[in-house]
Amino acid sequence: MERRDRNPLWRFPGVAPGAAFFFAYLYLPIFVLIAFSFNENRQATIWTGFSLDWYGVVLRNDDILSAAGNSLIVATTATLIATSVALLAALAMARRRFRGQDGVSAVIAFPLIIPEIVTAVATLLFFVAVGIQLGLTTVIIAHTVFCIPFAYLPIRARFDGMDAALPEAAADLYANEVQAFRRITLPLLWPGILSGAMLSFIISLDTFTITYFVAGPGATTLPVYIFGMIRIGITPEVNAISALMLVISIVFVTLSYLIGRVRR
Repeated sequence: MERRDRNPLWRFPGVAPGAAFFFAYLYLPIFVLIAFSFNENRQATIWTGFSLDWYGVVLRNDDILSAAGNSLIVATTATLIATSVALLAALAMARRRFRGQDGVSAVIAFPLIIPEIVTAVATLLFFVAVGIQLGLTTVIIAHTVFCIPFAYLPIRARFDGMDAALPEAAADLYANEVQAFRRITLPLLWPGILSGAMLSFIISLDTFTITYFVAGPGATTLPVYIFGMIRIGITPEVNAISALMLVISIVFVTLSYLIGRVRR
């Protein structure tokens, strides 16, 4: 109660009810979705009893497993490439200042503020203009470019927290640049690299809009497959898939947050 009294924000009328409404509106539907994923009834919104059958249906559905496999291929490939590019960009941006560096940083972070639908349409037009056949490759390219800022920011933040004198100290001890990077810089950067990689992976795994526009035949990912299912009607099967994706997302985001806080 004392902490609440010291916070001037709570003095304004309606702040507490507004905050409660906001969190209820944001999270209550998620809890309802998870609850109804255990519903034994075929009707997704009519509860008749507890059952795990729909999770078994999901895991036995070959189309769902194929879409999940495509999602894992795209997310893994995009994460590896995006994290590698982000690491090189962070190295170049952190070592020395140069003219226009702030502009380059803004360009790298630009996909974070551009509406995803704009990025999707622009990417589709680019692939059509250069004559690239839509398929799993185009999805990987689009996801890689989209994930670079998400991998870059944790790595760059880790760079900013490093002592700039450490590489100089390594040079004084006759270590060349490769040795200094491998034995000093890279171990210190690992939490940021892993955090950025996990964040990129989950962003790629959950991305729908860009995938929907640039995916061709045989390149259906799990979010696109779920969208196709709900156009027919919401069933506990859809709830079960969504609940599984939610759990995976929570795990990866939590790990990314915890690893990003590691101090060595």
